[in-house]
This record gives sequence, structure tokens and C-alpha cells, in this order.
Amino acid sequence: MAASTNEFGATLRSWRDRAAPEEFGLPVTSHRRVRGLRRQELAHMASVSLDYLVQLEQGRASAPSSQVLTGLARALRLTEAERAHLFRLADRLVPDGTRIRGTLPGRVRRLVEQLSASPAVACDAGWSPIAWNAMWAATVGNPLQRPEHERNPVWRHFTGLPTRVVRTRLEQREFEAAVVADLRSSYGRYPEDKGLAQLIADLRTASPRFRGLWDERRVSVYEQEHKTIEHPELGVLQVDCDILTTHRNDLRVVVYTAAPGSPSAKALLELSDACAQQPATHRSPARR
Repeated sequence: MAASTNEFGATLRSWRDRAAPEEFGLPVTSHRRVRGLRRQELAHMASVSLDYLVQLEQGRASAPSSQVLTGLARALRLTEAERAHLFRLADRLVPDGTRIRGTLPGRVRRLVEQLSASPAVACDAGWSPIAWNAMWAATVGNPLQRPEHERNPVWRHFTGLPTRVVRTRLEQREFEAAVVADLRSSYGRYPEDKGLAQLIADLRTASPRFRGLWDERRVSVYEQEHKTIEHPELGVLQVDCDILTTHRNDLRVVVYTAAPGSPSAKALLELSDACAQQPATHRSPARR
């Protein structure tokens, strides 16, 4: 944490003590020994365990996730300034609580364009593609040939839509756990984004597997994966998938590369030559 864990815990305790129980619909009796919220009451409202809340207040736990901080801020009814202060005490970026940024800065677009030898796509924090190069469309299929909601790879995977990516059972479990934990991290940063909330609600309804993983409340960042792609013309491609995150805009640039000299590298080179005359970048319609 940027500040000491003791300062974070002291601040949390102070805000819990000042909260009036009656404002939260809680009974106030003569047997109540605290003037504010009880720890178990705050833990329940913030969807964290009582033990973890005790650790936070006593300075025995560090680096709470954005999701935990968002839950605490919402439960304590903090002002925007207080919410920002809570995140800074925890050394976390203050989230933009309104909506995911769906715009693509020029420098990120140039990055995607200039990776002409590699499939590349820029996605928002909910994994909806914003822009991609011709190599991406040629390798995994052109997103513009699909309905907008079916372009999201998380939706496609958990609803069983066709994909060129082939995974073993173990690889599938690892991918699912990683991408759901990453999506939950995004939800912690953008708790008020209606599009993200709808995507998660739809996935919970459509996929019992997603619902089970989501309810585990794991939070992490999906950064890389080795992928096997069955291309209709080039055959099997073995590629490394690396994900670069632009922290200011929270965009993910996904890039596929193959080991130098490998059959997959030669196949991608042939594909790059075929794509050379195509438009460099394809853009998704602006988010509503």
C-alpha cells in the first residue's frame, strides 16, 4: 500500500464507527455496544468475509482488490472524494465508476495497424473488440461478420459458439478461470457500467459454468496463453497470445505470435502477404 496498512485500517474503522445503523435499516437497541456499524454488518453489506474485514482494520492484510474496495465504499456510502481516498490508501487506481471507455486513442490504433505481421486486436475492459487488423480477421474470423454481442470472446466461449481456438480440457479450465477472474476485476473498476453489468448478467443466465466461476469471486489479470488455432486454409497454428494493457484507458491489446522458424510462423507470414492489400484496421461501431 502507498500509505501504511495502519492508516487504511484506522480510516476504515473511523468510517464504520460514524455510520448510523438506523440509516441502514438496522435495529438500534440498548444492548448495542458500538455507535456505528458492527463489523459483521459491514462485512455482510460489502460482501467480504468477517475475518478479512478484521484483518484490514487491524493492518494485517494488504492490497485489497478493487472489488473489495468498491464493496466497502458502496456499503459505507462514501462520497466520491472519500471513495477516491480509500483507493489511494490501498495503492489502487481510482476507478471510473460511470462506464468503460470505448474509444481508441490514436497511438493504440497505430500499434494495432503497424503489427501487420501478427494478428492483433484492441478490446475494452469487458473484452468487446474495438479495433483489429486484417491479420486478426484472417486468423480468427472477421468480427464484423457476427452480431455485435457475439464478437465478445468470453460470450462466444461460454455460450458454445463456433471458434477456431482448440483447447484441451485442462487448457479450457485454466482459460475459463483466468478470463472470469479478469472480468470480475473489470467489474470492480466499473461497477456502474451498464453494458458490463448486462454482459455478466447474461452470462450468468446462459452458462452454469460461468455462474459457478463468477460466484467464486476470484480476481486476477488475464495476461497470456498458448493457443492452438484450426485455420480452414492454413491448418493448425500454434501461437502465443500476449495481452498488453493500457492502464490509462484500460484497453487490452491482444497479439498472436509464433516461434521464429516454426511452421506456424511461416503460415502467418504467408497470411500477412495475402493481407497486405487489405485495409489495415477494422473498427467496431461505437458503443451506445
